[in-house]
Amino acid sequence: MSEPLPPPYPPDDERLADIETYLTVQLRYVRQARATEARRREIQQRTAPPPPPPYRIQRGLDGTRTPIKVHLGTCALAGKGAAGASEQAARQALADSVEACAVCRPDTELGLLDG
Repeated sequence: MSEPLPPPYPPDDERLADIETYLTVQLRYVRQARATEARRREIQQRTAPPPPPPYRIQRGLDGTRTPIKVHLGTCALAGKGAAGASEQAARQALADSVEACAVCRPDTELGLLDG
């Protein structure tokens, strides 16, 4: 037979009070750490840039602003002026003979061309 385990806490009040104080301090540390982490997440969510659109359509600089290329939303060659576009709009632009970017290959991503 195995011997029973000793009680987890000392029987006297003085040592129990010490343990209670220690645990109270630890609980404060945990609550403070959780509050700090929550504030950090909140600030990060407020300051994080929005995700890029799935696709971008680059337009010409002429007066008609004709679409000239379709890019993936993360493509650096699209430029800041390229308008965000949905998958359907990108498919339609490629179907209308707008050129696909040779670097990011949105046509391959859309399954319109085997790469």
